[in-house]
Amino acid sequence: MVQTVALIAKNIKRLRAIKHLSQKEVCADSGVPQGQYSRIENGKVEPSISTLEKLALVFEVDIAEFFKPDDLQQEVNLPLMQKIKLIDTLAPDEQQALFKMIDLALANKRMKDNLQTLIAQ
Repeated sequence: MVQTVALIAKNIKRLRAIKHLSQKEVCADSGVPQGQYSRIENGKVEPSISTLEKLALVFEVDIAEFFKPDDLQQEVNLPLMQKIKLIDTLAPDEQQALFKMIDLALANKRMKDNLQTLIAQ
């Protein structure tokens, strides 16, 4: 249990840093009292599921994100997720133009990967 509390604390700190939020801002947005939040982030107490749900809303992540191991391969790309959400706010013609650019970039990458595979054979 101590390892889980420490893991949750580490992930909460990491997510708060990624979002560029102060503890005070997280508390204001989540409704979690600042003293309680500080103890959670410092690994002194185990947060309840309802508290984790509130924090997940603030950090815009799934609650499972708090339990992920310290693995750089599993790092959440929150800036990318935020950009994806902003795409929904674009006009339909702007969305289509953006999707065409993305498709073009992906097709270019696939072509390069295929050429490298052929060259390596």
